[in-house]
Amino acid sequence: MPHTSAHTQQEQLQNELQALIKDAETLLQHAAGLAGEHADQLREQIQHNLQRARASLGTGETALREQANEVREASEAYIQNNPWQAVGIAAGLGLLLGLLLGRR
Repeated sequence: MPHTSAHTQQEQLQNELQALIKDAETLLQHAAGLAGEHADQLREQIQHNLQRARASLGTGETALREQANEVREASEAYIQNNPWQAVGIAAGLGLLLGLLLGRR
């Protein structure tokens, strides 16, 4: 899955959550003065935005899982095709991490 697609989904989710928050704030600000049809409209709008946000979260989760699987599969293929290079890279990263943590 391309990086731009995940970024677009994240922006869409953020926009939907911001709309939900805005609607909830409006409802809370006017809760005491609202009655009847106007309050019902706001509740329906909040409920609709919440459902859209839930759907977007599900889509985002699926996209992240697919991306993680692609990375895992690519890593496994690289390690199987280049086992000694993988060992060397892991050892180098371990040494670098040990040096960085040893300075503290």
